[in-house]
Amino acid sequence: MAASNVPAPGQWPVDPQEDTPVSKNRIWIDGCFDFSHHGSPTAWRNIGNSSGRFTDRTLGHAGAILQARRLGEALLVGIHSDEEILENKGPTVMTLKERIAAVDACRWASKSIPHAPYVTSLPWISHYGCYYVVHGDDITSDSSGEDCYRYVKAAGRFLVVKRTPGISTTDLVGRMLLCTKGHFIKSLTAMLNGDEGFGNIGDRKATSADMKQRIRDYATDETGLKPGAEVWSWEGSKSAMEDHGAEEAGVCTKMVEGKGPRPGQRIVYVDGSFDLFSSGHIEFLRQVAIAEEALARKSDWYEDEKKRKRISEVGEEYEPAYIVAGVHDDEVINHWKGVNYPIMNIFERGLCVLQCRYIQAVIFSAPFTPTKPYLTDLPYGIPHAVYHGPTSFVPLTYDPYTAPKEMGIFNKIGNHDFQGVNAGEIVQRIMKSRLLYEERQRVKGEKATGEEAVKRRETMEREAYEAQEKRG
Repeated sequence: MAASNVPAPGQWPVDPQEDTPVSKNRIWIDGCFDFSHHGSPTAWRNIGNSSGRFTDRTLGHAGAILQARRLGEALLVGIHSDEEILENKGPTVMTLKERIAAVDACRWASKSIPHAPYVTSLPWISHYGCYYVVHGDDITSDSSGEDCYRYVKAAGRFLVVKRTPGISTTDLVGRMLLCTKGHFIKSLTAMLNGDEGFGNIGDRKATSADMKQRIRDYATDETGLKPGAEVWSWEGSKSAMEDHGAEEAGVCTKMVEGKGPRPGQRIVYVDGSFDLFSSGHIEFLRQVAIAEEALARKSDWYEDEKKRKRISEVGEEYEPAYIVAGVHDDEVINHWKGVNYPIMNIFERGLCVLQCRYIQAVIFSAPFTPTKPYLTDLPYGIPHAVYHGPTSFVPLTYDPYTAPKEMGIFNKIGNHDFQGVNAGEIVQRIMKSRLLYEERQRVKGEKATGEEAVKRRETMEREAYEAQEKRG
């Protein structure tokens, strides 16, 4: 290991600057963390590839973090720099700053360590007090073709976790460039019941069982072992789900029992597509939590006596707001955005939201318009606040937040550093860097997407934009 890879005293990327005592309960995991990868619903069946179906190839980022977190009491997450990734693997889609935001938002990550070396370094993991390094059962190589974990393996400080089926960056890029819709889920409820999906009834039942288990896993608390977020699904008419054609309460069904609202917590509702879940969505959710904390500071929430009372009654401290995130169906998003959006289906997008530390509950298949009947009949009652962000990725012909505005509970999050990072922006980054991504795919031994696929995507984006202009 080259000495130049070890920071000088006082020059470590994040504190502490002094060495931390090494403990087997402090776990290290590292990687690029370029996308929040999560298991695709039919990956377990090994069906197809990025032409619209799914592959069983990649250890999902959050899935890897979850498995690693369960092995100890603290999880340190090393994040490679843009430059090291470019040298060893190829270009990233997200910047280092954006990738740090994604890791920091994962509820199972104790601390992110940016600029971690691509070849895992014993001095680095030891400095931060980690004994073991965790990785999947695949081999990761550096630019010279050598194992990135050779040093920690030789030291007997390497633990292997079973790969969890997931979607890789290559899969997502394939969906973007090939403009396929085979990843869409028509009804998540039907798929979870084994009534929708690929294969025979036995295959579908096995897939549904795997999906339900993945949802339960992602709904765990910060330890990855205990109940955390609650999970619901909503059912209503197509008109109520897709636009403002009908106002109805619909039916919410609990999928996973978790930690419900605690005494004194404000109920907060947010919704969205959360497609290609990234720093734009994360910063919005973080700002919602910050806004609610600011309100709590104006009250007596943070007074020592109140804090002692909460701990005495519940057994632990908790946030002043209980944030519920509604996630829209695939066909709803496609109705508004066209082309083959969303790039990630509702199951994948829901897992992305579930692993985020800034939310406490998720409602799958939430209606596009939060009407008064819907908000009134939510499982936790009428929310104290409904928040919306500054993004305008989905073109609208009406205001879907009329009801919460009339009810006096609407709040808007202002501009922030990542407000322009959404699914459309990410797709454009891919399009502009197409040749670099094709080269990365070639290096990995995968077929590159050709000019024709790119032209098809550009044409579909243009046609969708023109259709939206006419509709507006």
